[in-house]
Amino acid sequence: MKRQLSRILVLLTCVAALSVACTPKTPSVDPTPELPLPPSPTAIFSPQTYPRVDGSTATIPLSEAVAAVLMGLAVEEARPYVLHNKTHEAYVNLINGLTDIIFVTSPSEEELLLAQQKGIVLEVVPIVSEGFVFLASSDNPVEGLSVEQIRRIYTGEIINWSEVGGADVPIVAYQRPVNSGSQTGFLDLVMKDLVPMTPPKERVLAMMGELIDAVAAYDNAPDALGYSYYYFVTDMWGNDQVKLLEVDGVYPDKATISSGLYPFRTAYYAVIRSNETEDAPVRKMLEWILSDEGQDAVEAAGYVKVR
Repeated sequence: MKRQLSRILVLLTCVAALSVACTPKTPSVDPTPELPLPPSPTAIFSPQTYPRVDGSTATIPLSEAVAAVLMGLAVEEARPYVLHNKTHEAYVNLINGLTDIIFVTSPSEEELLLAQQKGIVLEVVPIVSEGFVFLASSDNPVEGLSVEQIRRIYTGEIINWSEVGGADVPIVAYQRPVNSGSQTGFLDLVMKDLVPMTPPKERVLAMMGELIDAVAAYDNAPDALGYSYYYFVTDMWGNDQVKLLEVDGVYPDKATISSGLYPFRTAYYAVIRSNETEDAPVRKMLEWILSDEGQDAVEAAGYVKVR
């Protein structure tokens, strides 16, 4: 089904300028930075009334921060109430009514089709800004690529690092599985209508962290190229053997992502079923996340405010 037709399923509440993944290995840093969260004047929920939340790997710290403030708990006390099953499973759970709200990347074509088949309309609301980043071995002399070069690498037209200013070695281009948050972002944000080459099975990695480590350690040579989301690479996983690449001359950091200067700007979204009533708990949660207090809380957890 064409992407344009599938998108009709989505009710997208989005900032106009915004253009628009479950258990990782133990991160090298605490997944929830020990930064003070702004105090909530009153807890909106108790543990008994807290909505069922699911989501991506990269939004676990966000979910912990929200749960802590909205239940009036310390972050470590809120963690038992946070269960994320990765992006695709979270969408399936939401569509099947097994969870109430999910914190994820944008839906894939298959997820949109599943929603349509179930008669569900998804309401997709951006809650924090994010950057889709490309990474290489820290020993790779290439500091950046253009959007066009990235597309030509992943369609198989550019196969050697020497073609983009690097050493005379083949490019080992990793991908993620279909329906993972990273792969959906890669197709939507980067490839657009282009079809990426089909990689060998050993170059399709199920976990985001696996991809980062593979880029870092591939044959102990600076051959590999991969992609992920800025927050996961910099705040959750951490591997000093990889580096982020500039894209069109712009290095991805919080400032360039927030301003939109970095070309692959996206978001993490709160997704609910559109038939939720106006006074539903998930709508109260969503309203709080988008408030000044909520945005301060997610920023304190290391994310980039959506506004």
